Amino acid sequence: MRSKLNKEILNLAVPNILSNLSVPLLSSVDTALVGHLPEPYFIGAVAIGTMIFNFLYWGFGFLRMGTTGLTAQAYGADNNPEIIRVLGRALLVAAAGSVLMIVLQWPIVSFSFFLIEASGDVEYFARSYFYIRIFAAPATLGLYAMQGWFLGMQNARYPMILIITTNLLNIGFTVFFIKVLGMKSDGVALGTVCAQYSGLVLALVLFHRKYWGYLKSLKWAHLFYVDALKRFFMLNGDIFIRTLLLIFAFSLFTAKSAEFGDDILAANSILLQLWMVFSYGIDGFAFAAESMVGKYIGARSYPTLKVAIRLIFVWGTGLGAAFSVVYGLFDETIIRIYTGQENVVRLALTFMTWTIAAPVINSICYVWDGVFIGATASKAMRNAMLISTLVFYIPLIYLGMNLLGNHGMWLALLIFMFMRGLTLTLMAKNHIFNFAES
Repeated sequence: MRSKLNKEILNLAVPNILSNLSVPLLSSVDTALVGHLPEPYFIGAVAIGTMIFNFLYWGFGFLRMGTTGLTAQAYGADNNPEIIRVLGRALLVAAAGSVLMIVLQWPIVSFSFFLIEASGDVEYFARSYFYIRIFAAPATLGLYAMQGWFLGMQNARYPMILIITTNLLNIGFTVFFIKVLGMKSDGVALGTVCAQYSGLVLALVLFHRKYWGYLKSLKWAHLFYVDALKRFFMLNGDIFIRTLLLIFAFSLFTAKSAEFGDDILAANSILLQLWMVFSYGIDGFAFAAESMVGKYIGARSYPTLKVAIRLIFVWGTGLGAAFSVVYGLFDETIIRIYTGQENVVRLALTFMTWTIAAPVINSICYVWDGVFIGATASKAMRNAMLISTLVFYIPLIYLGMNLLGNHGMWLALLIFMFMRGLTLTLMAKNHIFNFAES
């Protein structure tokens, strides 16, 4: 059984790893392109602009995560009508959410810069970035729903095709706008808009190619069943709160980095890119957990579920250890990919130790996230994040800043990730394993 499960894990994880790594590759290319412009505030502008969109888009991350869990359980139960209804509900929420963001764009950006202390140059270019990229919202949220649904259908190949194609197009558009047309950080934003709509068209083509027949089971009135909608919004509401707190943690880190000046902001932004690289890699196994846990719970195959979870942890933490080794051996080489500004390179190397330690520590909570999402145990995820953020992270980041400066902020961020893993581990007995035994 272990051999079969390992094969299933890798069949789901490897395409997800390849596609996920293209996401930080994109942001890394963006950072490298603006990092080699004459002034460091272009890096800061993209970092701040991206942070704002993280609040908006990652807050709607439930459209992928919740859709995966619900679809996987319907797939495991062989419930074809519910499979397509889950997608329909997710796309309706995506459409409503994107329209709301576009309508409220001015209050959103104004409130963001009321909270963020940044230099005048950083704020000016970050605002320009925001007002361009906001028009990608319908495509971005629609892609979240489609990718989550494909994963719930145990199809990791389509999300891989979507994500890699979209991000390669994004890189191509951004290089063209910056290198050929001479745009600055606004070229990064425009490249994202063009690529996201291209990706959404591709998603619809892929759906039509393999899953068009499911539409025969769809009756529009069934999308609005009260019990199903209640479960959809309760699950996704918990995931929304959990994701919003995660975004808040990283956004607070970026905002506080800006208070140390443009050079520290640039160095911290580069190191956070490295956090994103390994997190997206390890998330390949988390996504495999979402698909497999949901399927085995839907099929009520609980002994197999337990073995699968243990094996996914072995793979996920092993990949985290590999990232730590690579970061430790090639630290300066990696940093210089992002920027040629010597002061920023020196600062990034000063704080690199925290990034070397992070992959092994963080891998625990990343894999647990996938397990809890597949089990639709969203309330426990939400509570673990509340404890980790409010009890530990927020007090520690302010204390760390005052006592240890930028080192203190990195220490607080690492403790935050450790506590996420610890709280989810403690909650797993009641919310995952006892459930499987019942």
